[in-house]
Amino acid sequence: MTATQQVLDRSMDTVTERPVKIVGIGGSLRPESYTYRALEYAAELVRGYGADVEILDLRQMDLPFCKSGGEDEHPGVIKLRQAFFETDGAILATPEYHGGPSGVLKNALDLMSFEQLDGKVFGTISVLGGVSNSNALNQLRHHIRWVHGWSIPEQIAIGQAWQAFNGNGEIVDEKLQQRFDKFARSLVSATAKWRGVPLPAQLF
Repeated sequence: MTATQQVLDRSMDTVTERPVKIVGIGGSLRPESYTYRALEYAAELVRGYGADVEILDLRQMDLPFCKSGGEDEHPGVIKLRQAFFETDGAILATPEYHGGPSGVLKNALDLMSFEQLDGKVFGTISVLGGVSNSNALNQLRHHIRWVHGWSIPEQIAIGQAWQAFNGNGEIVDEKLQQRFDKFARSLVSATAKWRGVPLPAQLF
């Protein structure tokens, strides 16, 4: 029985009395990363809607390249896999490089399997230096579908990221703030419903 089938069986039985669990990872290794600013901003909103959020900083985990073997004992890989195994949903944030998600993020996903990713709910964010588009987001949706995950309809692409944040890491554009809020609400709501967790009171 797949994790997705197990979730469906649980949803027809009873809900689990615990918070929604969300994990976030960013696909940038830059010290002053706009991708991580976007991830942190989204995470705070998700927490505001009652979810428990853990951000894994790939800049500090020194993950090996996926070679389809030999990575199982690496402490960063163990931590990554355990966090995704235990979570209900995830935020994937990436810079867009050459029209797609970063190799850093793709490598992190490649280091996991259906055991960690099947049946999980995902929200995706891309960060660009130029004009906003959905290239990286579309590819992430394809990767998520391939591992039997579920993408929420809301997604965020931040164009010209160098002017999107103030000195405190907050989004300055009001419309973009509203999109982040809808993103956060949708992720918590969809994850709770799909994973059989009570809707947090903050959603009402």
